Amino acid sequence: MRRATRKLVRELLYQAKWLVWIPLAILFSHLRRRRQIISVWPEGDIALGPKLALFMHFDGYGNVRPQLFAYLRELQENGRDVVFVTNARRLNAQAMARLQTLCAAVIIRRNIGYDFGAWRDAIAYLGLPRAGTEEVIFANDSVFGPLVPLGDMLRRLDYDTTDIWGLTESWQLRYHLQSFFLAFGPVALRAEAFRDFWASVRPVAVKSYIVHAYEVGITQAMLRGGLRCKALWPYEALMRKANNDGLGTLAVSEETELGRNDPIHITRKLQVLRIRDGVARRVALNPTADLWRHLLLAGFPFIKRELLRDNPTKVEDVGDWVEVVRDVLVADPEPILADLRTMLKGGAP
Repeated sequence: MRRATRKLVRELLYQAKWLVWIPLAILFSHLRRRRQIISVWPEGDIALGPKLALFMHFDGYGNVRPQLFAYLRELQENGRDVVFVTNARRLNAQAMARLQTLCAAVIIRRNIGYDFGAWRDAIAYLGLPRAGTEEVIFANDSVFGPLVPLGDMLRRLDYDTTDIWGLTESWQLRYHLQSFFLAFGPVALRAEAFRDFWASVRPVAVKSYIVHAYEVGITQAMLRGGLRCKALWPYEALMRKANNDGLGTLAVSEETELGRNDPIHITRKLQVLRIRDGVARRVALNPTADLWRHLLLAGFPFIKRELLRDNPTKVEDVGDWVEVVRDVLVADPEPILADLRTMLKGGAP
């Protein structure tokens, strides 16, 4: 009875959010100023090359994680002008000085509208796309990494075959390219669907609305506009590899009593079964969470911060991440561990 009551309460709260709170938040967003920019460096006209990255950031203390500078440097060294857009309202002096050596511009704004509000402000302020713009990458700080150089990944962005590239794709809620990295080529940037979508973005202060309307909505809007969307690490290929490889590894480990009873093996087994259950029941998994291991082994350069910090969907085998990064990728996990030391509450890495 208690379980049924709790379920009913959760359902009522969910309905109230979508029937009352979110409509009010949308209404309030129309009363706000559309632009939430506080300051821009440099002042005046900002010179931008044909390829650029709009990099969205947030930190409540105005800091920039050391690993982000490596990410920005990788983008810069691979021919992208970086525009750093922060919702932090302010940046400390040391961070600002380092950003000025890596970025074409730094835009500081209020923390309203999440990533899409920040990107929309940057597009409007910079007048994008400009006549010579060939590519705009939308990226954010929701990942740890890069764990490997980005050159090979960026060279795979072929706009002759696809108009919009993501790194990963998801079928949760509805099909979409995951928004921590989206790359738009020249056809997409000049499409009516691109212009109309960004004109529709409002500074709504409810994350679940942002996810539905913008994170999922941008791919859906581009597809309806006739644009080609594709992921560099496709969902189907990852699921097929994870399903097959996981089953083989599981069979070997189950051959000994120690393997069958080892707690680490058990967590790996549970994750394999979770993936296979998703295949069998056609349940959409989150590739950057459930398939984190297979992504890294396939050359994916990032790990989601939320996965290591909160693990909200209780991925079973994530405790292996240090071993995979250090021993398999031969990469240094220390920069991630340094961040986790300030982020984790009551857990171990």
